[in-house]
Amino acid sequence: MKKIGFLSFGHWMDHPESAVRSASDTLLQSIDLAVAAEELGADGAYFRVHHFAHQLGSPFPLLAAVGARTSTIEIGTGVIDMRYSNPFTFAEDAAAADLIAEGRLQLGISRGSPEQVIDGWRHFGFAPAEGETDADMARRHTEVALELLTGTKFAEPNPRPMFPNPPGLLRLEPYAEGLRERIWWGAGSDATARWAADKGMNLMSSTLKNDESGEPFHVQQRKQIDAFHDQWAQHDHGFTPRVSVSRSIFAITNDMDRRYFLGGREKNDQIGYIDNNTRAVFGRSYADEPDKLIEQLREDEAIAAADTLLLTVPSQLGVEYNAHVIEAILTEVAPGLGWR
Repeated sequence: MKKIGFLSFGHWMDHPESAVRSASDTLLQSIDLAVAAEELGADGAYFRVHHFAHQLGSPFPLLAAVGARTSTIEIGTGVIDMRYSNPFTFAEDAAAADLIAEGRLQLGISRGSPEQVIDGWRHFGFAPAEGETDADMARRHTEVALELLTGTKFAEPNPRPMFPNPPGLLRLEPYAEGLRERIWWGAGSDATARWAADKGMNLMSSTLKNDESGEPFHVQQRKQIDAFHDQWAQHDHGFTPRVSVSRSIFAITNDMDRRYFLGGREKNDQIGYIDNNTRAVFGRSYADEPDKLIEQLREDEAIAAADTLLLTVPSQLGVEYNAHVIEAILTEVAPGLGWR
């Protein structure tokens, strides 16, 4: 059995062929797609976060709205860029959204990816400390947020408060029990996967990673997962970690699928640079008839090693079509692989 969810980038474009033409469209349709996915039996609704872009930039209002409209599906991010995040505000907003969802948040966070503007986090009021990189700053923000999510009491109470205080130091409120164990780190390398294990976070691995060996993407990703589990075993974090991988997978079941995806997707890994120094390998897309898709997916070592699969969906094609994409995987492909 494997948990299967969707990951939406939430693109909008004011174009006649787009079903998502505004920020309002993408937010409201994201909620509707989560509701539809839950009805279909999917396990997760996850949303990509990018700033200064026609995508989903402020996740917690959306997560709270999805939590209020659904009852069973996991709700998450893939990922929140911690370079942009005040860890105290992050912890408060995350706890509030998790309480609305009654404990269903699964938050993916990371040091972020290349953004639309140069050093966009500076516009949010953040800057690396002396001797830090922006990645170091993201990890520092993360460590503070993780401590806050445990409910640690640290703040000296006002001797003349507006409302009576309990005795002793105070913690951030609200507090969401168990949320600390539902934080995932989006790792781009084996080293950051091991760091996530050291910090007691679940592992979220995307459709790209640093090219560290020249091997096929799915093999490198499976080795990254192995490194994570090996490092986790060196600690006693008190819970069993989870691992997710993301994939573009489309089961061709009708003429619309054929028009959109058959023959038009990359069937081999791609190599590129995500910055001036980082060579990355980008995983292939899968688009084929269900029986052929099942055979191809059997060979993906990273999917086999993960307990959670996130299906990247083409959000600009609208809720109805994306629900069809999810349903086709759940009904036509997952049973043949033993995932359902």
